[in-house]
Amino acid sequence: MTLLPRGLIVSCQARADNPLYGPQFMGAMALAARDGGAVAIRANGPDDIRAVKAAGLPVIGIHKLFSADYPVYITPSFAAAEVIVANGAEVVALDCTLRPRDGEPPDRLVRRVLDLGAEVFADISTVEEGLAAADFGATYVATTLSGYTAATEPKPSEPDFVLLEALASRLATPVIAEGRYNTPALVRRAFDAGAHAVVVGTMITNPREITRHFVAQGVPSW
Repeated sequence: MTLLPRGLIVSCQARADNPLYGPQFMGAMALAARDGGAVAIRANGPDDIRAVKAAGLPVIGIHKLFSADYPVYITPSFAAAEVIVANGAEVVALDCTLRPRDGEPPDRLVRRVLDLGAEVFADISTVEEGLAAADFGATYVATTLSGYTAATEPKPSEPDFVLLEALASRLATPVIAEGRYNTPALVRRAFDAGAHAVVVGTMITNPREITRHFVAQGVPSW
């Protein structure tokens, strides 16, 4: 039995330049997502993780640490994972691509996080990475990074259903759909393709980007 039930997971994150940046706002977003029917929350960093815990849902924690020298920034090391587990993340999302990082390789990192008593949510970009993450022992395999690695660029406008279907058909490990699921129809299509759960972020929790979308797509140029 895994912690994450089937359903919609909402990513409550905001960058420092966003007016909604900060634990107070992310905590409120998590409460709103819970009331709307979300089954779990994805959040970044110890402060936001503590804040979203108030919603009473399972928390998928990440710890973004950016580096000028390495492309991996989603929980790149055991130390990064340990901090967010200590602050309440029951599930830890790790970049399990095969790219260089300032930290442990993904096979060792998965094992060490599992030893902390947390589940592992493996963010990957290709079928090969997803199969490898499952072999390493990851609790979930997620399509999060498709379109965001050199192997999968340029980023398409729609989700990577080919990747989702390939993983869902080959793995007993629950497969999570994430990345560009910005309409209910795409979310439903992901479940029909075999997803255990679907993560939606921007189109639920980023009013600035939602507003830009409406302006760009719906407002005439007079």
